[in-house]
Amino acid sequence: MGKNAIFMFLAVLYLFINIVASLNSSTDEYALLVFKSQITSPNKILAKNWSQGISFCNWIGITCGTRHIRVRGLNLANMGIAGTIAKEIGELSFLKSLNLSNNNFHGLIPNEIGNLSQLQEIDMQNNELTGSIPPSFEFLGNLQKLNLADNKLNGDIPNRIFNLSSLAEIIFTNNSLSGSLPMDICYNLPKLEWLTIYLNQISGNIPPSLGTCMNLKHLSLAHNNFVGSIPMEIGNLTKLQILYLVENNLRGTIPHSIGSLTNLKEFAISDNRIEGQIPKSIFNLSMLQFFASVNTSISGNLPSSIVNGLPNLERLLLGINQLTGDIPASISNYSKLTKLDLGENYFSGRVPTNLGNLHNLNFLSFGYNQLINDPSMLELDFLISLKNCRKLQSLEMGKNYFDGILPKSLGNLSASVEYFKAYDCGIKGFIPNEIGNMSNLIELDIGSNELTGTIPDTLGQLRKLQSLSLGDNKHIGGSVPDNLCKLVTLYHLDLGNNQLSQQLPTCLGNLTFLGIIDLAYNSLTSTIPSTLWTNQDIQISNLAYNLLNGSLAPEIGNIKSMRELYLSGNQFSSDIPSTVGQLQNLERLIISNNRLYGRIPESFGNLISLQSLDLSENNLYGAIPTSLEKLEYLDYFNVSFNELRSEIPNGGPFKNLTSDFFLGNRELCGASKYKVKPCKGNTTRLSSNTRVLKYILPSIVVVLSLAIGVVYLIRHHRKNTHLPAQPTSPITVKRISYYEVLNATNNFGEENLIGKGNIGSVYKGIFSDGMIAAIKVFNLDLEGLNQSFDIECQILCNVRHRNLVKVLSSCSNLDLKVLVLEYMPNGDLLK
Repeated sequence: MGKNAIFMFLAVLYLFINIVASLNSSTDEYALLVFKSQITSPNKILAKNWSQGISFCNWIGITCGTRHIRVRGLNLANMGIAGTIAKEIGELSFLKSLNLSNNNFHGLIPNEIGNLSQLQEIDMQNNELTGSIPPSFEFLGNLQKLNLADNKLNGDIPNRIFNLSSLAEIIFTNNSLSGSLPMDICYNLPKLEWLTIYLNQISGNIPPSLGTCMNLKHLSLAHNNFVGSIPMEIGNLTKLQILYLVENNLRGTIPHSIGSLTNLKEFAISDNRIEGQIPKSIFNLSMLQFFASVNTSISGNLPSSIVNGLPNLERLLLGINQLTGDIPASISNYSKLTKLDLGENYFSGRVPTNLGNLHNLNFLSFGYNQLINDPSMLELDFLISLKNCRKLQSLEMGKNYFDGILPKSLGNLSASVEYFKAYDCGIKGFIPNEIGNMSNLIELDIGSNELTGTIPDTLGQLRKLQSLSLGDNKHIGGSVPDNLCKLVTLYHLDLGNNQLSQQLPTCLGNLTFLGIIDLAYNSLTSTIPSTLWTNQDIQISNLAYNLLNGSLAPEIGNIKSMRELYLSGNQFSSDIPSTVGQLQNLERLIISNNRLYGRIPESFGNLISLQSLDLSENNLYGAIPTSLEKLEYLDYFNVSFNELRSEIPNGGPFKNLTSDFFLGNRELCGASKYKVKPCKGNTTRLSSNTRVLKYILPSIVVVLSLAIGVVYLIRHHRKNTHLPAQPTSPITVKRISYYEVLNATNNFGEENLIGKGNIGSVYKGIFSDGMIAAIKVFNLDLEGLNQSFDIECQILCNVRHRNLVKVLSSCSNLDLKVLVLEYMPNGDLLK
């Protein structure tokens, strides 16, 4: 009987266990199906595979235990899944590993995950999860790895996470987490090997207790807001291999204890406020491969024997500091060195000539220092040794005091060189033809030197070149070679501030990738090739201060990408094409100091991005378009010394402009702050009939009266004298500009006024060439002169008689009519 009872008990127990297991299995299946209902996957893989007709242990990404039919692992990494994480995932009570990395999950991390007491690994990196880290994670006592990197999480890191003694990896990289690290961070983390929280907003001091995480191998606190100093206790982490503290607000010095980290391979403290010298103990770290302290304030000299302790060093980056003294020649013994950055310091002396021993070097920078060349050498001798650096890709040596010439052997530099930057470092002489052998060059910058001669045709061989800068040498002459048109990938061309002359090559329009062109301050002549305006990608064009002439092509309006256009200081003589108003990305338009005429196009009101507009020192007339009031970003507007009239607009950007921007336009009127005359009543344009009555008819009367008077004087003179009249062969009258008249009369100053009459006023004028003349300014309101003023003046100028004052020149536009007459002391020009 007893045996039967025991048997019955075991049978019931077995049945109960199976029933419970079946119920628990159903719970797992239910949780997974709810999880599936909130996500989508490419090609609906999970929708097809995760179905009730198949055991969930055979579903994609599911791992079950061998003893119990329960989910032990959920791995859906790299499947392109989108959606939210269902809270029912917290019912997978046997789950040990949860990997949802590299997907598109969004929303919050469910707090219910904290119920998964057996969980050992959480990997949710590279998703779009938001909100804070669930505080329930503190209950995951078996958790060994927690990776939430590359999401959009915010808020403080729950402090109790740092009490999970099983944790070996904490990775919170690239979120928006804030707050500070607990001062006792490592007291309960004896197994911690990885602590990576860079690219967040963590603040406060770096806890000294980090020095008790004796198993720590990787510590990255970079790109946060840490303050204070680097704790010397970090020197206790003898297993540490990676130490990144870049871009914080750390101060103080580099602790000498760092020299005790004998396993350290990478140490980076760039972009902090670290001061003092580099501890010499660091140069004894034989395992060190990477040391970066860029943009700090470290100072002092590099020890001459630094090679003795760093046999594995591959990257040494010490740019933008206050290091002084010589560059140690022993640095050339770093046989594994691939990158050496010593730029923007205060190094002096010569560049070591044995840098060619660095056969693995691909990046070398010592620009922005006080280095010199060997005074006994004309050529830059250190460049000769670099021909042995066959892997060299980038060389930056600008802003030094080399005072030498480029060696012809420059062409022997490695064909792998892509960037050669030697701007403003005292280079003299010609550009060697051999530079064309550097066939892989992407950027060549030898601007702001003292180079002479011409631009070599061999530059046309650099078919991969994207940026060419020869500007500010001041002495490079000749023409712009046609061979530059072979640089089909060129984006940036700077030849400005030299002595280039002759015409621009018409083939420049073939450079379809050209985005920036600077040819300013040369002596280029003729017109701008129309092909240049066919390039749709030009963003910045600077052709200012040359001898260019002709008209501005309407095709300018086709370059929709144009942001800056500089054409000042040339001899362009045309109206401004209205098509310029199509350049809605244009920010700066500077076309001052030319001979442009006509009206300011109304279409300029469409330049919605415009910030600066300079039209000064031209011959523009008419009114300032009120459409410019719409330009909300315009903060610089200059139309001084033109022949504009009518009222100055007072809305939009004009509210902040001063009188200096409107000088030399006598017929402008408006508010007193502009220092112009007040407007009289209606300032709108006159109708065509009114203009005929006011200007054309009176001027016909004036001209006919003058002609009759001249004929009368000639006939009267012939009756009373035997002196023959001088021959009257046609003479061309020299035209002068309004600015010349303005300067000659000192802005029509009262001190130069000779007299006034009904027709106008006469001023004494002294021109820049020393000529003294009487300048008669007609009163347009009383007389006016018609549109044939210039032709009729020409007729009068061709009449010669001893009793007539000689007409020397004229100036005529809609707002001003002037005759420049021979100056006769005590004479009367007003009758």
